[in-house]
Amino acid sequence: MSITKNLLVELFVEELPPKALKKLGEVFAQTLAQSLKNSGLATSTATATAYASPRRLAAHVTDIAALGADKAVAQKLMPVAVGLDATGNATPALLKKLAALGADASVVASLRRENDGKAEILFYDSMAKGATLAEGLQKALEAALAALPIPKVMTYQLADGWSSVNFVRPAHGLVALHGSEIVPLAILGLTSGRETHGHRFEAAVDPVVFAHADEYAAKLASDGAVIASFAERRAEIARQLLAAAAKAGGKPIDDDALLDEVTALVERPNVLIGEFEKEYLAVPQECLILTMKANQKYFPLLDVAGKLTNKFLLVSNISPADPSAVIGGNERVVRPRLADAKFFFDQDRKRSLESRVLGLAKVVYHNKLGTQGERVQRVGSIANTIGARLGGDLLGLQANRAALLAKADLLTDMVGEFPELQGIMGRYYALHDGLTSEVADAIEDHYKPRFAGDSLPRGQVGTVVALADKLETLVGMFGIGQVPTGDRDPFALRRHALGIIRMLSEGDLDLPLNSLLTATTAAFAAVDGFKAAESALADFIYDRLAGSLREQGYTAQEVDAVVSQRPQRLGDIPKRLAAVRAFSALPEAAALAAANKRVGNILKKVEDSVDPWIDGALLKEAAEIALHAALVDVVPQADAAFATGDYTESLQALAALRAPVDAFFDDVMVNVDDPTIRANRLGLLAKLHLAMNQVADISKLST
Repeated sequence: MSITKNLLVELFVEELPPKALKKLGEVFAQTLAQSLKNSGLATSTATATAYASPRRLAAHVTDIAALGADKAVAQKLMPVAVGLDATGNATPALLKKLAALGADASVVASLRRENDGKAEILFYDSMAKGATLAEGLQKALEAALAALPIPKVMTYQLADGWSSVNFVRPAHGLVALHGSEIVPLAILGLTSGRETHGHRFEAAVDPVVFAHADEYAAKLASDGAVIASFAERRAEIARQLLAAAAKAGGKPIDDDALLDEVTALVERPNVLIGEFEKEYLAVPQECLILTMKANQKYFPLLDVAGKLTNKFLLVSNISPADPSAVIGGNERVVRPRLADAKFFFDQDRKRSLESRVLGLAKVVYHNKLGTQGERVQRVGSIANTIGARLGGDLLGLQANRAALLAKADLLTDMVGEFPELQGIMGRYYALHDGLTSEVADAIEDHYKPRFAGDSLPRGQVGTVVALADKLETLVGMFGIGQVPTGDRDPFALRRHALGIIRMLSEGDLDLPLNSLLTATTAAFAAVDGFKAAESALADFIYDRLAGSLREQGYTAQEVDAVVSQRPQRLGDIPKRLAAVRAFSALPEAAALAAANKRVGNILKKVEDSVDPWIDGALLKEAAEIALHAALVDVVPQADAAFATGDYTESLQALAALRAPVDAFFDDVMVNVDDPTIRANRLGLLAKLHLAMNQVADISKLST
């Protein structure tokens, strides 16, 4: 490889989609660098630095050669029997193949022979010239643009007025420097050079001219007033936000997604403090925060207690000596947004939530499952059943009431404007209507957990309604065949299943899963075309459970041992897993796991089911008598521990069975000719199998 230099490539474009900018920059740089490595122009240690601002995608890649090293190429030709005749001369087929590769008969004698296991094959070994940087970079740039995660492209005309190209946004400039030399490239109707443009209004020089690839970021900052690095710009915004918040006596709201989006909107960030009238603070702070974040990209300021203040932080793209005009303009813009929120809030409170429930009958939920009105009736019925089982009639009635009101806020103006506030606004309106805090909290919390790591519902009423709501969705969708496939899960059924798992497990609720599915299925009795799918849904939930447990750090064997037993009380699962882990550490564990697997295989081969029943008078061999005696001693201990929930003790009691189990398999023939003796020995094994698999299927621990 020739002497290497650093490379700079920049594509100058119109404003890129802000929510995609970070990813666009990363993919552009990574794909470009990898393509150069693949073509032999970049060393294996070459590093790529991504740059992305609203108007540019760029990459700086170290250790790039002007000419790639020659490569040895092995070309598979054909079997020897086809390529050479009986005298060893080339056949016409071989000569034609060589000609296509730019070779002739003179290379026949040097062809390599290699056996592929079926026949002897002819190979032509040659050296391919290394790619020039212009060739390799052209391909790399084309690959980088093709790899960009762009959901939609634009078609736009070039300057000639005839040609058109497709890209995410119109491109207006291309920089390609290898050290200080321009690499000739052409793409999107552009030819490469060393010039770009800085900030629209504040660049000290236009155009910005690069003498060398290594001065890109510094030159763009000094002459162009642009922080090219997404990461550096983001860090600078975060620093300014904290400084401005401290000056205003508060703290900015913590929102990584908003910070990323704002970073993608500005090239030279300047954080300023705005203010609005205190009267708007009478509106729930969630509404004000959402309208400022979603519509204006502001960072609302909170006080030390986390309560919203009447100040906000805005990130400007310009830095005037007197920022008052910028601040005043933003304050004028946000005021109508806040006024709208106040108007919606005031109007919504003129009608109670209960008065809106009938309106849900006009809102379609799903064409096969009816309206939202029908749905809340089902959720209410399910919530009543679950609540009564968990806490008696009072909890059932409270849960039913909360469930019937839980979707009413969908018909309010505020939620119509901001769907993200569903549930949250329901709670505020419920409290305004004089409902209890338990019911109001449940209306908000029935959507929880909404995402991984989200908090669970605050109280029993909320937990019951959240369970009922998610169970209704799962059972309903499975009942009409809307089952997730591959990456498609339009109704978020995986998330609903994980939410149910978390509530049952973390809340240690005494609610057997199968009985929950049965009770929920009963609520769909009047739905035409609905087909119960409890078994398939149980499989789906246990699959989600197994995946979740593996993500928490449990081994696949531990998870399989517990989940394969389908424990009905999901709150027991952490204790069962702990018991399995403790059992695995015992010296007897491996032998007992292997024996359990053997017992299971023997019992599977029996045509009829085997009852765990033993006639002591039919026990003849010393080893089977000893095993029976050990079971008589051990099983009551294991059962007693299991009954109290001490799964670790229950499993560890089995350690005493190792010696008699080993002796049994060494000395006793199970499948003897006498059917009575055989049935008795199978009954003994069935009793052993039952005892060993009460907490978990320990055969899964066998390697």
